[in-house]
Amino acid sequence: MAGKDRKKQLARQRYERQEQRRQAQAARARRMKVIGSAVGVAVIAAAGVGIAVFAGKDDKSKADGPDAAATPSAKPGECAYTPKAGEAGAPKDLGTPPVKPAYNGPVKATIETSQGDIGLELDGAKAPCAVNSFAFLAKKDFWKKTSCHRLSASEGLKMLQCGDPTGTGSGGPGYQFANENTEGAKYGKGTLAMANAGPGTNGSQFFLVYGDSQLSPDYTVFGKITSGLDDLDKVAKGGIDKPGQDGTGQPKKKVTIQDVSIAGK
Repeated sequence: MAGKDRKKQLARQRYERQEQRRQAQAARARRMKVIGSAVGVAVIAAAGVGIAVFAGKDDKSKADGPDAAATPSAKPGECAYTPKAGEAGAPKDLGTPPVKPAYNGPVKATIETSQGDIGLELDGAKAPCAVNSFAFLAKKDFWKKTSCHRLSASEGLKMLQCGDPTGTGSGGPGYQFANENTEGAKYGKGTLAMANAGPGTNGSQFFLVYGDSQLSPDYTVFGKITSGLDDLDKVAKGGIDKPGQDGTGQPKKKVTIQDVSIAGK
């Protein structure tokens, strides 16, 4: 092979390797994880152990008010749900929630799981678009027979993450929406919040905080847990099956969502 042709072949091989690495990195980045930038674990994280951190911060111009989840294309008092084509686990005929939020106050909801029922109070006043989406998916039976795929039991992050129809951390409903109710957000015991892969990427995944957690205010708080915390404690005490580098993984006590119901409708 001539020297020039050999150089072209090597260059092409380098490009293919770089492209494969880029695609692998992009796939990992798309996995939705609740990630703690907890003050209490900062030293551990600096040593390369502990909890990874989400990339990006909230765009404060699009967050933190009743109309927070409205993107520039949404009218005041409405929600913008952007289709996300090809998302894993999304039913083809699911559609998107109505742009007009169905609730503007507290809403009772229940997650029936294989480990016990979890009672919720959704905050339709402060997070109308997240609550609107949650109720929409519940009424579509989106979460039936899905598993809560990620448990964290570290000192800075005590939560169970659910809502992915694929059970892998990379699935969703086929649409996404912006953050809201994040300004000064705290993630104390009993918090219900949206998981995301960066600002504006909320979908169907959410997390249940069973112990005070130290997170940066980057995750939409849309309600609180009113009952079932003792069942979450039991799941946490059961441990994590094959924890990853960040110390999280599937709970050994498998949690399967049997149904999600919204009171009154």
